[in-house]
Amino acid sequence: MRVLIAPDSFGGTLSAAAAAGAVERGWHRGAPDDELVLRPLADGGTGFVEVLHTALGGALHRLDVTGPFGEPVSAAWLEHEGTGYIESAQASGLHLIGSSRRDAGAATSRGVGELLAAVATGGTDTAVIGLGGSATSDGGAGMFAALGAVPVDGDATPLPDGGAPLARCARLDGKPRVDGLTLVAAADVTNPLLGEHGAAHVFGPQKGADAAEVARLEAALTQWADVLEATTGRAVRDEPGAGAAGGLGAALLALGASLVSGAALVRERTGLDSALDTAHLVVTGEGSFDGQSLRGKLVTTLSSGAAERGVPCIVLAGQVCVGRREAAAVGVDAAYAAADAAGSVDAALADPAGTLEVVAEQAARQWGGR
Repeated sequence: MRVLIAPDSFGGTLSAAAAAGAVERGWHRGAPDDELVLRPLADGGTGFVEVLHTALGGALHRLDVTGPFGEPVSAAWLEHEGTGYIESAQASGLHLIGSSRRDAGAATSRGVGELLAAVATGGTDTAVIGLGGSATSDGGAGMFAALGAVPVDGDATPLPDGGAPLARCARLDGKPRVDGLTLVAAADVTNPLLGEHGAAHVFGPQKGADAAEVARLEAALTQWADVLEATTGRAVRDEPGAGAAGGLGAALLALGASLVSGAALVRERTGLDSALDTAHLVVTGEGSFDGQSLRGKLVTTLSSGAAERGVPCIVLAGQVCVGRREAAAVGVDAAYAAADAAGSVDAALADPAGTLEVVAEQAARQWGGR
């Protein structure tokens, strides 16, 4: 049996490539005669550039950029056939900071702007920005500042980095230097910028915001949306994907970017459909298989592709928070949790690759060799 192994990254514990390798090792133990085809994937978040580089080739350009709290971090953008690919999580990702340091109101997307500035001067005509896994809630204000459009208050004083100071934003000083560059935002979610499904309310708590901070961020991002509209003439606050990456999607949409599904883009550019055409079983996975997974993320891209071909699809995840009926509704035939196999979430995190191997072996004994 030919098994397509196509996981996303597992949060901050395993890259997509490492997860695929762990599944491969476990599956070989459970069903040694199966033919395994590995396609590590990403939906715009962590691993986006690595996955595309593996599939497409091209040249990686590495540079130091500003991290979520101003510290330098190493990041790379991929140049391939006139297009520059950026992974926002490399500059402002949640995985770059410990859980005790999370501060949704202070984290900045400035490093993403520095990557985009490098692409703009690198001889390419298109920039694709993968959105997902960010530590920020600054609406892309840091990115704007790095591109030469600095948020200022009523006295023309530049604002500190972060989302919270945007409550005092009066206008932008300068214009963003992206002229002549076609922008594409590859998002992993379709949330708007504001409201109960927006960046502050849905993603702020993951980034360290309590209820009071969420309310402050909502007010600050509302003010920022007004500034973006006054500056660019485009009302983006309610557009799908505007809330991606802490509102970085809104900033890119205001600059004229087109929005695409990150998972669909990776699917197309890695030749995933060809692999699906010859598969007898699809195995995908991610850190947490939950409600967000069902709204356009990688798992649903794989499961829908498998369903179109009449091929079963199973999910191996760190945690499974989706019921069987919900999973079946998006084409997932079964889901297995590493936390269940290890006895607890902490035990699974202590050896993420080893635990994933065990889960893969268990799944192979049920699904392999058919």
